[in-house]
Formats: sequence, structure tokens, C-alpha cells
Amino acid sequence: MSDHITDPDTPTPKASEADAPVSGARRSFLRATGASAVGAALGMTIPFERNLGAGIIPLAFAQDSGQELMSEKSGLVVLSDRPLNAETPAHLLDDDITPVERMFVRLNGLVPQNALDADASGWKLTVDGEVDTPLELTLDDLKSKFENVTVQLVVECGGNGRAFYNPGTSGNQWSTGAVGCPQWTGVRLTDVLKAAGVKESAVYTAHYGNDVHLSGEDKLPISRGVPIEKAQEPDAIIAWAMNGEPIPALHGFPLRLVIPGYPGSVSHKFLTRIWIRDQVHDGPKMTGYSYRLPAYPVAPGTEVPEEDMVILEQMPVKSLITFPRTGTEVPHDQPAEVRGHAWAGSGDISAVHVSTDFGVTWHEAELDPAPNRYAWQRFRAKVDFPQAGYYEVWARATDANGVTQPPVSPGWNPRGYANNLQHRIALVAT
Repeated sequence: MSDHITDPDTPTPKASEADAPVSGARRSFLRATGASAVGAALGMTIPFERNLGAGIIPLAFAQDSGQELMSEKSGLVVLSDRPLNAETPAHLLDDDITPVERMFVRLNGLVPQNALDADASGWKLTVDGEVDTPLELTLDDLKSKFENVTVQLVVECGGNGRAFYNPGTSGNQWSTGAVGCPQWTGVRLTDVLKAAGVKESAVYTAHYGNDVHLSGEDKLPISRGVPIEKAQEPDAIIAWAMNGEPIPALHGFPLRLVIPGYPGSVSHKFLTRIWIRDQVHDGPKMTGYSYRLPAYPVAPGTEVPEEDMVILEQMPVKSLITFPRTGTEVPHDQPAEVRGHAWAGSGDISAVHVSTDFGVTWHEAELDPAPNRYAWQRFRAKVDFPQAGYYEVWARATDANGVTQPPVSPGWNPRGYANNLQHRIALVAT
């Protein structure tokens, strides 16, 4: 059974056979310099190799989901393999601190070679633009010149829950598992910005990394940013470690931003530059319909003019039942434990309630305090089943502003962002 009983008609898109790689020899290709070397790496002749443009990587060498890039993952569901995107089933997100092997994967391009090789030599971060003192910082500079912090922060894809919009929308059909809450170690972004001296003219940040465009050409796969006020909050960090270890290749080695409360797309991976701008950033995936919502409510399926779209900023309040697994059989004559996590883009949860009678009555769950702001919070409850049969457990979280998750998908939008409908699991009482 799925985590939700009713799914949209739109199927999960499948990677085409043409996109499927046939070997994991990408590194050999990148090191090949002549026609014979490329052919040798592939193990066969490439009749039209001379027609390959500079920087174009044969699909045979493309990074893929099922081989070396996913070797550190366990139980994730791959939604696309070029770029690689994979989500985590709800029951595998029960850990208080999300382990690397269960952290979802969201890429917009290809992982750069230095990240694949775990090679941070020569890495530098530039901070420039509307600042008094432009900075060029090495990893050692960051670690030695600024206070180091370790915090647990939720990172969630803006499209998490997209699969449950009806009519369906384009994009990876994330259900509930494009979220995680690891520990991150780094420095506060605001401390670095203070060292650079942000000018009064500053309006927005612009983030850049060295990830590779899918075409192999010299293009940016993504470059997003946040309002300068958000960047200066003490919770946003520049991180080099995840759960006490160097950030893995799939998650942004050697350096990434973690800007909690906003969609994960602003927490830029493979970070090389933070450009402070005097206008709203207009990089790739900042304009048009990317990470944007209609400025006013629209009926499902409405074509919204591009000029009426506004940037998705604060993510909505949300909860996830992580135990038991949906479809589990439980005894009807004894209470069953239900547990999970709740979080909000505003940073604070005030309550979580659960229901076993399709939302007619609700019972407040026990809610643990957060280890720090913007970490998810553990909830748990005991639920009873009056007789044998089919049941659903519903969960709804309420943030500190009194905003509660809706029972159905809210605010349909053309790209399926910010869906925070109540989470449901199915149980069979025997």
C-alpha cells in the first residue's frame, strides 16, 4: 500500500532507455584524451565519435542511479537517473537524525569530478558583489576564522508531495520522502557575510556551485538565492560535514549551504560562490515557473500567466508517520504505537494530532522538543482499534502560528510545489 490511499492519475515518469547508462566508466572517459582512449574505455568502436562536441559525455558514461552513485544508499526509490533523484519511503525515515544512506537525493546536474574523487584540494569560496570586502576563503579559512557550529536542520525539496496533486503536474513525482534532517557542521552564513561587510544596497543572494550541466556544456544547472534578511538569520550555515563526516558527493562535497525553512533548492551544493546582489536573483531556476506559486488561488489545472507567479519561500507545516509501516497488521485488542516527525518552515511546531476515524476525532500526540530551531520534532501516540478491520492513521501538525495541515492537497499550482496535506497510513487490525 502507498502512504496515501488515493494517488493522482499521473504516473511516475520513467527514464528513457536512451538515457540509461551501460557502464560505470565515466571517470575513465573524463580522463581519456583521444579517440582511441575513448573507444578503449567503452570497449568498442564509436563510429561517429568525431561528431561529439567538446564537453559532451556519451550516455554510456553518464552518472546513473543503480551503480556507484547509489552504493551508499539503502532502500531509496529512484525517480529519475539523469539527473539522479531518489526519495526515501516514510518508514525508513524513523531515525531522529537522518543517516546518509537514507537521505533523499535531489540533483539538477551531474556531480562534479572533484566530489566523486572526494578531492577538496584547491577549493575556494568567493563572497562578492554588494559587500565592502570581497572574500576568497579556503576550507581551512572557514574552519579556523569563524565559529564552528553543529546543528540539525531539515532539508526538504520544494516538490515533496507533488505526486498527490490532481490534476498532476510536471516534475519528479515525489510522494513524502524528499525530506531529511541530518546534523550539519559548518559556520554561520551570517558570520561570513558580516566579515565581507554587506552593503545597504544588498537585496538578495545568488548561489553558485561547480556541478555539471546535463548537456556537458559550460552552463549552470541551477543558481538560486534568498532574500538578504533570510541569509542573515543565524540558522543558515555553510556546511562541510554531514553527521560528523565530510559531506558525501551526492550531497554537495566539499561545501554546501543549508538554509532551513526554505525549499532545499536554495541550499546549494558544491558551493563555490555567494554573490550578493542589489536585486532579486535571476539565475537558472529562479524565474518563470521554477519554484514559484500563483500569486492568488487558482482552480486545479489553471494556466497561470508567468507574470503572476511569485517565488516559493517559506515551506509549509508538515508531519510524517514513520512507524508503523503502512499496510502493517496490528492486534485489535491492544494499543499500537504510532510515531513520526513534524517540522515547519517557520521553525516551530506547537502540536501534532492523530486520528483513526478518518478525521472525525483527533487526539494530541506527545511531542518532543526540537534539539534546535528548524530541526524536526519527534511525535508519538498510542492508538486503539475497537474491533478488527481496516483503519487509517492520519497525522496533522500545527505550527507556532496556529497553521495546521489540511486534509487534502492545498493550493494547486502548475509545478506542484508545497503540498502539505495530512499524512496517512493504512493499518489492518486483526
